[in-house]
Amino acid sequence: GGVKRREHGSLLWLIPDLGADRGATLEDCPWIFLRNPCDATRSLRIPRVRVLTDAMTHAFADCLLDTDRLTLTRAGAPVAVEPQVFDLIRLLVENPDRVVTRDEIVATVWGGRIVSDSAISARIAAARKALGDDGKAQRVIRTVARRGLQMAIPVTTGSTDQDTPAPRADHAPPVRYTRTDDGQMLAYTLNGKGTPLLRVGFFATNLETEWNITSSKVQFERFGTRHRLARYDEIGCGLSDRDFRITDQSQKAAHLRAVADAAGFDRFALLAESGGCFAALHFAAQHPERVSRLVLAGSYVDGRALRPGAPDTDAVRALISAGWDSGEIGFARAFLLAYGPEGPYDVISEMVDMMQASVSKEVMLKQRDSVNSASLADVLPLVRCPTLIVHGRNDSIHPLTEAQKMASGIADARLVVLDSANHLPIQGHPTFERYLETVMAFLAEQ
Repeated sequence: GGVKRREHGSLLWLIPDLGADRGATLEDCPWIFLRNPCDATRSLRIPRVRVLTDAMTHAFADCLLDTDRLTLTRAGAPVAVEPQVFDLIRLLVENPDRVVTRDEIVATVWGGRIVSDSAISARIAAARKALGDDGKAQRVIRTVARRGLQMAIPVTTGSTDQDTPAPRADHAPPVRYTRTDDGQMLAYTLNGKGTPLLRVGFFATNLETEWNITSSKVQFERFGTRHRLARYDEIGCGLSDRDFRITDQSQKAAHLRAVADAAGFDRFALLAESGGCFAALHFAAQHPERVSRLVLAGSYVDGRALRPGAPDTDAVRALISAGWDSGEIGFARAFLLAYGPEGPYDVISEMVDMMQASVSKEVMLKQRDSVNSASLADVLPLVRCPTLIVHGRNDSIHPLTEAQKMASGIADARLVVLDSANHLPIQGHPTFERYLETVMAFLAEQ
């Protein structure tokens, strides 16, 4: 017959409406919510006590717990759990950074009643099973000996009034394909949930391989908690058409548009890394109505050959020419020192391996020659969207002066300088978390 609300002091009672012929008693209450819980409430001998908190969503692994709708999903599919199992999972995800003791579990799940160890163990096993975990692996819920339980993975929490954050996924997103105006195939992927964000990476990526590089995957999953993230391999590399026909960097804006259209992005934010700035800035200048915000990491205005005082020889080009196809460790080590002198070297080594496998030496040299002689100076005044430029203070590939020229040429631009000599932010470096937080905050601005 419905539910009646009764309030008294710090208690909110939800009482079943059993009709006029029968008065509901305290024992009939399915739940009693404590508005202002305190230690004294543990001594209450009333059925099923639950703390009333703000409704939230908690995303972790490939799971999403919604405390407003009282639902649990895994990999997008609903998972049926008993109320006590739900309460146990909720207790853990609401306290992800500490150990939850046995006493807390008993107080929350059983209302402080006496309960056997076997009953507790059964609920823990059921919770792990619901999350795709087990007592041996303990990938999601970790047992801390003689103390209690703790979440073994990060938890992303948000209000149900906001966009629901997307759960993390351990498998690579499926590869999709679209075509350019001249018929070439472009490979792209989508992950996450929220406002659209299109990432234009550095040249020589591979969508599947890059997802398995820890530093890259962390970024993609973090962006995916608040955005529908699109990534693609440029023409000439990775899973896209390997026939490299680019004669001018401005041509890449059309490829970006093809991916955005295929992804269903009308108006969206752009995130460009290194040479990806050419496609992003040309697109932003040509289609200002479609770009809401622009992030540029490791970008530059003028190619190396156009910079005053540039050496006659291009050391990086010579390095590519001599060692790209060799597979020798010496080449990789030299590349590391050029693009990521501060490491971590294992991550940069993974990126170098991916680049060597995703593009031929001939195409890499064509790309290098193209960007060396390209300039964005005439494009910058045409960019009208809010722009964030992030650059390493001691970047030797594209010096800070290039980022400063970029910031001075775009009307609504701001420059954030990281204390790093690496060309791009890399997980494990002290500046990596600041980079992610800065970009996420900028994208969240209205």
